[in-house]
Amino acid sequence: MVEPLQLGQRVRQIRLSQNLTLEEASKRTGLARSTLSKIENEQISPTFTAVSKLVKGLGIDIPQLFSQPSKALPGGGRRDITRKGEGEPHPTPTYEHEILATQLTGKKMIPYKTVVRARDFSDYNGWVRHGGEEFLYVLSGRIVLYTEFYAPVELDEGDSAYYDCEMGHALVSLSKEDAEILWVTA
Repeated sequence: MVEPLQLGQRVRQIRLSQNLTLEEASKRTGLARSTLSKIENEQISPTFTAVSKLVKGLGIDIPQLFSQPSKALPGGGRRDITRKGEGEPHPTPTYEHEILATQLTGKKMIPYKTVVRARDFSDYNGWVRHGGEEFLYVLSGRIVLYTEFYAPVELDEGDSAYYDCEMGHALVSLSKEDAEILWVTA
């Protein structure tokens, strides 16, 4: 027997699976906190625009929103392989991201390899901020990690850092060639 979809309950499940408060989900999706609460409590049905914002802000696919999560076996049994150079490209003015493990949905972390193109903090339009925590590992080159509440720190190949992403942050390459890092965002 197919159970009727309770979209609000599904939105809450997805939000909680990402350890997001209503406030954090509101910032990510651009939907008012009160609107999210009403959707989750089945008081209103989301418009197509709201569904689009939920999908984009929560980093999910539309089918995930409209289907119940599968009952995973203990241990999960999930796996994804990304061959060299086959990640999903996501260029920005300061970074050239290659998103890894793109076949897995509902991940608890997002791994990506990044080429750092920025050469000066002024290359940014202010601090980079987003929800979650981040781990970075310098694969090649030398970078400066700028963080809002700490002095800038230089990191060389093999160095790493872990930090709160809601704190403003940015990277600048000091190398002649663009630096390359591995980033994992949770």
